[in-house]
Amino acid sequence: MILAGKIIEERKKNGWTQEDLAQKLGVSRQSVSKWESAGAIPDLKKIIQLADLFGVSTDYLLKDEIEKENTETTCDTDSELHRVSMEKANTYMDEKKKAAPKLANATTLCILSPIPLFLVSTFNDGLAIGIACATLLGMVALAVFIFIKTGIKLSPLQYLEQEPFETEYGVTGLVKEKNQSYQDHYSFSLACGVVLCILSVVPLIIAGCMEASDYVCTLCLVALLILVSVGVNILIRVCTIKNSYDTLLQEGDFTKKEKLAKKKTETFTGAYWCLVTAIYLGWSLWTKQWNITYIVWPVAAVLYAAMYGIVKVVMKVE
Repeated sequence: MILAGKIIEERKKNGWTQEDLAQKLGVSRQSVSKWESAGAIPDLKKIIQLADLFGVSTDYLLKDEIEKENTETTCDTDSELHRVSMEKANTYMDEKKKAAPKLANATTLCILSPIPLFLVSTFNDGLAIGIACATLLGMVALAVFIFIKTGIKLSPLQYLEQEPFETEYGVTGLVKEKNQSYQDHYSFSLACGVVLCILSVVPLIIAGCMEASDYVCTLCLVALLILVSVGVNILIRVCTIKNSYDTLLQEGDFTKKEKLAKKKTETFTGAYWCLVTAIYLGWSLWTKQWNITYIVWPVAAVLYAAMYGIVKVVMKVE
């Protein structure tokens, strides 16, 4: 339990309200509220007063019931690590929470963008296809705008995801509590998102088995994209928030070892997706079959996972 939880527990044991405790300490009720929400930490003088009022030791109040983080780093550097304060940690989690729906919606726009083109492709109408292409580009442009704007907003705290750091007192305990309370919602949403993505192919399979017309198959493809977009939207929302906790705890994909691996492979990642984009645009413009060339993206995503693993092994970053 962290300091915030201990203040709440001891205050309630004594039957005091926040106002009562504030009067005894000579502070405002808002100050007590901030301490209990882990939005701020009382100074040393107030901690001593709290210990006296509660009849406990300052050691009890200040010592988290968690193991000390391993301060070893895989980076061969003597440079001083960033120190993350409670305020900075709360700011980072708040910003990631605000960014989650924006990133999810921008990704959804990208997934749904080919739908107008699919719907008019069977009519062979040049004007309709032109409008559909303009709509596609407009949706992608809007999505890119959202990605860039959100990225710029998060950029001051981006080093947390890229470099090792140390946390100040209470930060790790606070984030662990938030992570644990979010776990049930995360697990349920993750399952829903994955199930939707799996079920998205069902309409297309049914249409194939029934030997449906091209237009019906197109409608089934549209249904597939809609289901995938909903599933991916859910996944991005919850994973963005969950990743903010993993980042501050330096767990999962954000351990010091993984950060080092990403630094060594970031050139490959950038070059890979640039090449995929070039192949997609070249193939699409050459064949004019945008409803078929879209398959490049899911195939590229599957291949990326395999090739990324191979690159990590070759570069000995595992």
